Amino acid sequence: MKVKLYNQNKEEIGNVELPKEVFEVEINLDLVHQVVLSQQSNRRQGTAQAKMRGEVSGGGKKPWRQKGTGRARHGSNRSPIWRGGGVTFGPRADKNYKRTIPVKMKRKALLMVLSAKAKEGMILVVDKLDFPKPKTKDMVVTLNKLFKGSGLLVLAKMDKNLILSIRNIPKVASLQAKDLNVLDLLKYKYVIISKAGIKKIKDTFVK
Repeated sequence: MKVKLYNQNKEEIGNVELPKEVFEVEINLDLVHQVVLSQQSNRRQGTAQAKMRGEVSGGGKKPWRQKGTGRARHGSNRSPIWRGGGVTFGPRADKNYKRTIPVKMKRKALLMVLSAKAKEGMILVVDKLDFPKPKTKDMVVTLNKLFKGSGLLVLAKMDKNLILSIRNIPKVASLQAKDLNVLDLLKYKYVIISKAGIKKIKDTFVK
């Protein structure tokens, strides 16, 4: 697949051939959905916890005698049916939400999403993004020239100046090519990649 090559001012400077092993993969929506669910589950913190009847305070004394009052029998006012009592089947912090999925499936789903983005014209290839020092204001100007909406910048390697320039801009994020994943790709509309980034993706995910 051949696409246009831009500089960081979105001036067309040529064409670049996208490797078909990465950007022309047949899409299987069921596989992509399965990988997305596994990633969402693995990112889930699971810190919510409700107290059970044995964990709430009080309840040491029987509310009233067992028989003779005409009321229902109760042994503790910390019962789940009492106000202020424990919670039945509430969330527990010890619950494990982790899901394992084969590496080959994750790689395949990633290439499928990249292929779909390329087919829809959501892949922007630039020769390079060069920022000699961190400057969010300059980065905003550059990104506004490249696309409108949300975008994910895929870096061939660690670029501290670029990362610092981007981190406070809403709806924009940066990610190293080796850390690319399905969930982050789907979160943003446009994907901005350099030629070096394309090579890094191919070397990392095409086995």
